[in-house]
Amino acid sequence: MKVGFVGLGHLGREIAKRLLSQGVDLIVWNRTREKAVELGVPIANSPADLISQVEKVFLIVFDSQASEEVIFGKNGLTEGNIEGKTVIDMTTNHYAYAERAYHELKSYGAYYLDAPVLGSVIPAQKGELTILVSGDKEKFDENAELFKKFCKSVYYVGKAGNGTKLKLINNIVLGGFMEVIAEALAIGELSGFDRELVINILSDGAGKSYILEVKKQKLLKEDFSTHFSVDLIYKDLHYAQDLLRDIKAFSFALQNVKEAYGKARSMGLGDLDFSAVYKVFKRN
Repeated sequence: MKVGFVGLGHLGREIAKRLLSQGVDLIVWNRTREKAVELGVPIANSPADLISQVEKVFLIVFDSQASEEVIFGKNGLTEGNIEGKTVIDMTTNHYAYAERAYHELKSYGAYYLDAPVLGSVIPAQKGELTILVSGDKEKFDENAELFKKFCKSVYYVGKAGNGTKLKLINNIVLGGFMEVIAEALAIGELSGFDRELVINILSDGAGKSYILEVKKQKLLKEDFSTHFSVDLIYKDLHYAQDLLRDIKAFSFALQNVKEAYGKARSMGLGDLDFSAVYKVFKRN
């Protein structure tokens, strides 16, 4: 069975490659056709054309606006033969959009799985992502073996929107860890210490974490080639602020962490890896 795939950005491309390496036949569509050509697989003319050729489609795009355009826009999935088909949306969406997309696709006789992933390029290459799936349990069960082809951990978390809420909660921690590591590293250097020494001490001390381990070389070399961009974490933290507002929660940290990435964006670093937030605190 062929599977559709939409969205060949940094992470989407690696997930698609992983699926291909695991024997999954893909048909793809991407707004920038050149990125699709690189995979050497059939390319649909539009999302509507794509859904007419497959029973299920993976989708991973920048934000909820982009997801909505692919699913419900002109030549979108809903303009094709979508009845009975399943859309597996791995985009980090706004939770309210995920809930709405689920119900709107029901009206087309189709299914929507809200299925964001945890992890970025390197875990995707190794098949070690984590996926948080919400929506109809029977559709989760139907696709569970497919998820295991690129994920080490697969969670079913209930009704549509729950997957996105949990992803946003995770990314509060993700963004906070990266921001405070970057801040501490810059403070260490400004105090006269060698960068590598500070990183090693943080690695053996309070900074010991998965985030520091995977970003250590980027910080040492100031190689901020993108795995997960500043723009993406800023967007996710903005969605997280909406979640806190709606559940009447509060955070002392979230606003300040988000604005550190906002400052990075204002410095022209939005397209770079989110570890580039280090440059906000580093004195040139």
